[in-house]
Amino acid sequence: MKKYPKINKISVVIFEWESLNLGTDYNTFNQVYDPGSKKKQKAAILQVHTDQGIVGEYPMNAGVDVAEIQSVSNYLIGKNPLSREEIYKDIKRGMRQSLNAANSYVDICLWDIAGKLYEEPIYRLLGGEKIPLKAYASTLHGDENGGLATPEDFSDFAQECLELGYKAFKVHGWGLARNDINREITNVLMLGKNFENKLDLLIDPACEIKNFGDALRIGRACDEAKFFWLEDPYADGGVSQFAHRKLRQMINTPILQTEHIRFLEQHVDFILSESTDYVRAGAYQDGGITGTMKIAHATEGFGLDVELHGPGPVHRHIMSSIKNTNFYELGLVHPKLSNFNIWSKIYKDYSDELNAVDKNGNVFAPDGHGIGVELDWDWINKHTVHKFNLAS
Repeated sequence: MKKYPKINKISVVIFEWESLNLGTDYNTFNQVYDPGSKKKQKAAILQVHTDQGIVGEYPMNAGVDVAEIQSVSNYLIGKNPLSREEIYKDIKRGMRQSLNAANSYVDICLWDIAGKLYEEPIYRLLGGEKIPLKAYASTLHGDENGGLATPEDFSDFAQECLELGYKAFKVHGWGLARNDINREITNVLMLGKNFENKLDLLIDPACEIKNFGDALRIGRACDEAKFFWLEDPYADGGVSQFAHRKLRQMINTPILQTEHIRFLEQHVDFILSESTDYVRAGAYQDGGITGTMKIAHATEGFGLDVELHGPGPVHRHIMSSIKNTNFYELGLVHPKLSNFNIWSKIYKDYSDELNAVDKNGNVFAPDGHGIGVELDWDWINKHTVHKFNLAS
């Protein structure tokens, strides 16, 4: 009789690093280019150990996510890590009054264990193939500091991305920095004029447009500039089905929503209410790989596309295993900043930097077992500030 592994320890490694010329904008939430500044950043590696010596590992936030993992760690001890569906279901219910980040990061680690056990990359376990994944350059937010400070700066950067091979470009604008919707509209129209039939253009106001009137103005500018999508315009936090359905009725540009709701059921409700065109999902928020695949297949059943939020090797595996998707989000990127994203720091031979695409603007899923890329423990240990076991 085959002996399956059992989870026997949950541990966390917390590390910090400093990024030069990276700061925050007027409300301290959006990261922006800020020459001369130093921004301290913190993250953690979750490790799910088994009695067969196989360890599932993945980075996560070092704050509330660690507390959530702590609350489920005793439940995990003794479980078969291959019982992903049962574990997903139990944690989803048990953490229903929380952010439920624990479900996402635990599930990713369990898939990493499975890939290492069966000596296959995750995309193979999902039934996928190694295929080119068309990336879009997802910009850092606009700033007032000489980086992406004007519409001309965004157009210059889009041209740079086009020359690197990118086929798509996404704007994170200035939001309410000056409460200036006209600057946002000028940016949209200039990009449309300069890059029609050259780049698929995308925009994500990141829920900073203050009211319906301004959201409609941006939407109509996107119509004129022939944008591929408009994402999260409203200051509602991206959750109002009525508001986004109303906006869809009045503009032609497709809307991308559901980044800020969680799990399968809420996504399906958003689709059924006709409140989005493209469907946003992410392994880091929606129950890991297990939860994201549920959303992707449900979305496919409605004839719609799912777009994964943010970079990272896990999203490359998922994209390689589904057909109803368009782009890999490579970011955040900036013409004057590099090496400030976590992925290029913690992994060997892996990059989500601006120059990570091939000449055709594509990236590919890793081929190693599990997540498929090796953690750079020399760098992580050098920057470690705390390590501990949550359960054993």
